[in-house]
Amino acid sequence: MKISNTVKEGKKMKAYLFNFAGGRIVKTGIAVFVTAFICHLLDWPAMFAVITAIVTIEPTAADSIRKAFIRLPASAIGAGFAVFFAFLFGDSPFSYAFVSLATIIACHRLRLYEGTVVAVLTGAAMISTVHDHYAASFFIRLGTTCTGLIVSTLVNIFIMPPQYSKTITLGIDSAFEKASSILMTVFTHISGSPRDKAGVLEDFQNLSRDTDKIEKLCLYQKDEWRFHRFTRKEIRCYRLEYKKLIILRQLIYHIGNLVYLPKSRFSLDLKTNAAAIPVMETVSFIFKDKGFMPAEDYLEQVNALTQWFNEQKETFAPADLHPHQHHHISPAAAVLYEILSLHDLAEELIHIRSLEERSKELLQLANDTASEGR
Repeated sequence: MKISNTVKEGKKMKAYLFNFAGGRIVKTGIAVFVTAFICHLLDWPAMFAVITAIVTIEPTAADSIRKAFIRLPASAIGAGFAVFFAFLFGDSPFSYAFVSLATIIACHRLRLYEGTVVAVLTGAAMISTVHDHYAASFFIRLGTTCTGLIVSTLVNIFIMPPQYSKTITLGIDSAFEKASSILMTVFTHISGSPRDKAGVLEDFQNLSRDTDKIEKLCLYQKDEWRFHRFTRKEIRCYRLEYKKLIILRQLIYHIGNLVYLPKSRFSLDLKTNAAAIPVMETVSFIFKDKGFMPAEDYLEQVNALTQWFNEQKETFAPADLHPHQHHHISPAAAVLYEILSLHDLAEELIHIRSLEERSKELLQLANDTASEGR
């Protein structure tokens, strides 16, 4: 059973990821042009510098700077091996093989993992251009590599600095909607409907992957602020979104417990099921709809479910345990625990959303006051 709206939300997420990727493509083109232009002025071969510039554009300026200090010595190693093996074997297949092999081994031994690709490309491309003046060739190739590294790093810092905030917000909202849809599917299984575990499992794994991507974007945004100015509003929004991301992580954990629950334990009796359904539906709507507020009797339903959960723990005697299973709580108690945990997360999410709305109101009030002062 496929989750509704997944395709729509997926397209929305891809649109913003495309905008992000488009910025990197433009910056790569600028870095290549500037690098090639500098090499042309210095009468240096541009090929090695361009190769370095292409692979040096990173998602954040911090990554570009950090990896530049790795790629520079790695490129020197590749160029050194190219000169050495070109001197021994000339422009032959042996040179290409030995340069690639020796460069990879050296980078691995020196833990220059992120510079291995640049080093191998530099060494392999350099073999056909080395015929004599080996020392001069080595330093010229090293200079072109430095040019590509410096130019691409400066371009990444000063031109089109990435902004991930909007992508993070849309990604988190989309993830909560997907989680809500998965919960509704799982809840129908608890109610006794036929279970399509393969479909639910696929949707759950996609949700986990999307959340990993969002968390990576949060780290990118935090790194980017080390080199660019930011406002208190941006910091406040980032913190609130990150709190929602933490809730999303916990939500995925509890959904996973329900998804992977064995079929033999995936059921509630009729009385417990009748008490749990309203809570499950309300929790699902809270995650899906920002403006949704629970009904007045919702807390009474949660309290009744909590009391039922406590009774289930007390009535599940040790004598009922199966030696080969080692289950210390009943199947009903396990399901009820997950439902109550989801309720707690929903309450936390409501609180964060209220803080978010309050922050927007205060910001609007400050802007109105500033406008009146003018």
